[in-house]
Amino acid sequence: MNKTFIIAELSANHNNDINIARKTIKAAKETGADAIKLQTYTAYTMTIDCDNEYFQINQGTLWDGTTLYKLYQQAYTPWEWHKELFDYAHSIGIEIFSTPFDKTAVDFLSTHNIPRYKIASFEAMDYQLISYAARLHKPMIVSVGVSTLEEIQEAIDACRAVGNDDITILKCTSAYPAKLENMNILTISDMKERFGTQGVKIGLSDHSMNNETVIAAIALGAVVVEKHFILDRALGGPDAEFSLNFDEFKTLVHTIRNTEKLLGQVNYDVDDKNRKFARSLFVTADIKKGEIFTEKNIRSIRPGDGMHPKYLQDVLGKKADRNYHFGEPFWR
Repeated sequence: MNKTFIIAELSANHNNDINIARKTIKAAKETGADAIKLQTYTAYTMTIDCDNEYFQINQGTLWDGTTLYKLYQQAYTPWEWHKELFDYAHSIGIEIFSTPFDKTAVDFLSTHNIPRYKIASFEAMDYQLISYAARLHKPMIVSVGVSTLEEIQEAIDACRAVGNDDITILKCTSAYPAKLENMNILTISDMKERFGTQGVKIGLSDHSMNNETVIAAIALGAVVVEKHFILDRALGGPDAEFSLNFDEFKTLVHTIRNTEKLLGQVNYDVDDKNRKFARSLFVTADIKKGEIFTEKNIRSIRPGDGMHPKYLQDVLGKKADRNYHFGEPFWR
């Protein structure tokens, strides 16, 4: 089985302090994560500074009571931090990349030669943005938490239209945090059937606060896992309540690697050492030459040194062609 690509999502968990961002990148490396991911936007590139009813957040979220612009103004990662954070991640040996939210972010990130691009769920129907990033021919990861089946296919097609076939789509439940009963992880199997045949890889962007979701996803074929990561939820911030802390993320990585081991690969080979203890035909009473084989003197028992049990009915009722001794494997 291929190794699962594990992404620690920094998002807003730097709390507007670049030193916290650096410490979080270092901690992500120490948990065993394969990559740390930023988000590249400004409040202006996400929305407009307007507080009418359309821009008020009041949908029962963690962020109710503010506006979209104010939320993104609080949560964004300053663009002037990116080079320092990229350089730092490279220096300690962890992959770093980002989610662009508009074309200017794609242009900015392209100057840093990031290894892949991630499109967030709420941008997954912005096919112009997808095409603009995909045209750079880096691997594309697209979360599809609010996309219909038709929109998922259109996002894939947007990548393909510019010659980019390295596409991963992430099953996502866009709730923060997400409840187990809303995860519907079986969708991953369906996604593999629908899109895997097109060469698209399937993964999981997980906002739940447990490891069972990830275990189930990997068992069903997810090859990428993304979860929000924070040094300590006591830091607070817009994403703290659905982010794993250091110990939790480290346990997650360990759980994923163990899940990979137990899944292994399709294998029908037989371990001869274990087969020693399987059943076979044995002589269970002394038999003289010419005597009849019966269920009393020939039985299917452990261990596995005699003939296969399937031959018992062929043997019973036949005459012994020699003397047989109690406890010897039966061969004829």
